[in-house]
Amino acid sequence: MNDPDSSQRLAVCSWSLQPNDAQQLIAKLQATGIRNIQLALDPLRQSAAPWSELPRLMDENSIRVISGMFGCVGEDYSTLDSIRRTGGIAPDTTWEQNWKNIQATAALAQSMGLKLVTFHAGFLPHDPSEAHFAKMINRLGEVADIFNRANLTVGLETGQETAHDLAAVLSRLDRRNVCVNFDPANMILYDKGDPVEAVQVLGKWIRQVHLKDATRTKVPGEWGKEVPLGKGEVDWPGFFFALKQLGFSGPLVIEREAGTQRVEDIRQAKILAERALA
Repeated sequence: MNDPDSSQRLAVCSWSLQPNDAQQLIAKLQATGIRNIQLALDPLRQSAAPWSELPRLMDENSIRVISGMFGCVGEDYSTLDSIRRTGGIAPDTTWEQNWKNIQATAALAQSMGLKLVTFHAGFLPHDPSEAHFAKMINRLGEVADIFNRANLTVGLETGQETAHDLAAVLSRLDRRNVCVNFDPANMILYDKGDPVEAVQVLGKWIRQVHLKDATRTKVPGEWGKEVPLGKGEVDWPGFFFALKQLGFSGPLVIEREAGTQRVEDIRQAKILAERALA
C-alpha cells in the first residue's frame, strides 16, 4: 500500500489490553509500540474516576484516540445462537436501557472531540419484508440521528450478517453519518463469507478496519476461533490489496480478544501490518 507513515494509521483497541484504569492503559499501550487507540467508552461512562487522568496522560505521552466504541447491555457471546438473540440493539427487552446509554455515549464522545464511534448493531435480517427488518432500520435511524446531532459518525461492525445483507441495510438506512468498521476475522468467526470479497461489497462504507484473525468452525452453528494475526484464515495479502484497490487510507486498529499474551500478540500484529503497508 506504500504508506510512508504507518504509525499514524495503526492503532490498538483499548479493551484488548484489559486495563483497569488510565495508567494501566497507557503503560500497556506503550509496551505495544503503538501510540493510537480506539477507546472503549463504556468504562468511562460507567465510572469516570479511574479514567480521570487519561487526558493528561495521553497528552504527556503523545497518544491519540482515533475513535470510540461502545457495547450493548445484555449481550451473551457464549454461543452463536445466544448472541443472535441478545446482541446489539435488536432485543426489545434491553432497547430502553441501551437507548439511554447510547445518548450518554454520544454526549461523552462529543465532549472528547471524537469523530467516529463504532458498535455491533446486532442481528440484521436479510428479508426486508420481516417485521424485525423495519424495527432495526428505525432503531438504527434513531442511533444515527443522535450521533449526527453530536457531529459524530457511527460505524457498524461486521459480524452476524453477510456483506450483502449489511449493504442492503445501509442502503435502506441511507444516513450519511453511518459507516462500516470492517473486521475480517468476524466474517470467519460468524461464518458469513470471505473477507476479501466482503471488502469489495462494502467498500464505499468502510471507514475503519480491525486487524484480527480467526479460523472458521468445522461445526455449523458454532463459533470459529480467534487466533493471533497471521495464524488464521484471513488472506492478509489479498485483504490489504483489496483495501489498496479501494484507496482506503483510514485507521487500521489491531484487536485481540483472546489469549494470555495480548501485548506480545499485538506487537507481532504490528510487525505484520507494517510489512504489508510497506
